[in-house]
Amino acid sequence: MLHPPRKKMKSKRPIDAKTGFDVSEDFERFDQRNEIYCRSEWDPEIKSEKAAEFFRGHYMPHARARKADGFSQRDYALRNATWHVTNVLRDVRRESDDRKEGFFDTFTSHAEGWPEPYAFDSAEAATRNLRRAAKSIGASLLGICEYDERWVYRTRYSEQTQKDKPVDIPEDLPYVIVIGEPMDFDLTETVPSALSGSATGLGYTNDTVILLTITQYIRNLGYRAVASMNDSALAIPLAVQAGLGEVGRHSLLITREYGPRLRLGKIFTDMPLVIDEPIRFGVKEFCDICQRCSAACPPKAIPHKAPSRVPHSVSNLKGVLKWTTNAEKCFRFWVGQNSDCSICIRVCPYNRDFRKWYNRLWRRLAGTRLRKLMLLIDKTFQPRERASAPQWWAKQR
Repeated sequence: MLHPPRKKMKSKRPIDAKTGFDVSEDFERFDQRNEIYCRSEWDPEIKSEKAAEFFRGHYMPHARARKADGFSQRDYALRNATWHVTNVLRDVRRESDDRKEGFFDTFTSHAEGWPEPYAFDSAEAATRNLRRAAKSIGASLLGICEYDERWVYRTRYSEQTQKDKPVDIPEDLPYVIVIGEPMDFDLTETVPSALSGSATGLGYTNDTVILLTITQYIRNLGYRAVASMNDSALAIPLAVQAGLGEVGRHSLLITREYGPRLRLGKIFTDMPLVIDEPIRFGVKEFCDICQRCSAACPPKAIPHKAPSRVPHSVSNLKGVLKWTTNAEKCFRFWVGQNSDCSICIRVCPYNRDFRKWYNRLWRRLAGTRLRKLMLLIDKTFQPRERASAPQWWAKQR
């Protein structure tokens, strides 16, 4: 396996005081090969015919449609359709160049940009310009942080050789733009089901289209920009540093706008930008007393205990004090039901429609000493039970 020489790297950074990240001296950058989906291709502990069937099931001839609620042909038909655009772009260079773009590799579906950088009056002007353009393109959330190599993979995974390969993100790109696209609230209510996987697929498709469009815009301005989705770097730490939200007990990003119902993308760039400040609105303190996601998780993959530095396996980040999900238990449940699971998102008290004033009021009070009362109110008035697929289909008529 390819392992680059270890550079002397400070594990702690000034930004950690703002994000609340507690990074110890034994911190190690992550090798993508150890990510649970990669391990399903090479690790005998995870690799199985059922796992292969799970991935094949995202194509209709192989979908395991059955009579169970949420797993019918029409449920899989919608789920697999929502993934189609992302899958097409993912596979553009998969066979020819060993690039699974958006998942194992950065995107290369770009046109040539302008040869000289556009001369903005200031970084502030460039940032305002970026935000205006991104809003017109359809970006729901956008934050900016400095490049932090701690969260960039030490090595990437090669699907063809099943070994490590170098990360292809230039280290001299000083900024990371993090975008967030929400997943459909009503579809998420049908978790777990193939139908609910449509929320994930749509999230990825919207993320991919908006990510590539913003990246091409930056390149057209004459700056360098590299579009990255699930590949090459850990999105959640960068999103926290970019001011999009905080990390919850279920290890997911929780935002003010959409709670945990979000897909993330990243753009590494040298466009002059002003970085955002991390935000704190009481998520850590609320999750300290809330057990809704850990209690609802069928495979018991989400911890009930306090944050820890002890990883469950090589699929977890080492050297960071945090709540860590058991990736093996989570993935095996996905494989068993033949569709992804987002029960932890469905039952999370922050999974609300924050366009409504009373949900915004709940969010504000949940970040105060009234958090126990807000948790009780959520349990009493928000049972968060699974909605049936027929109920969802009936709403569309």
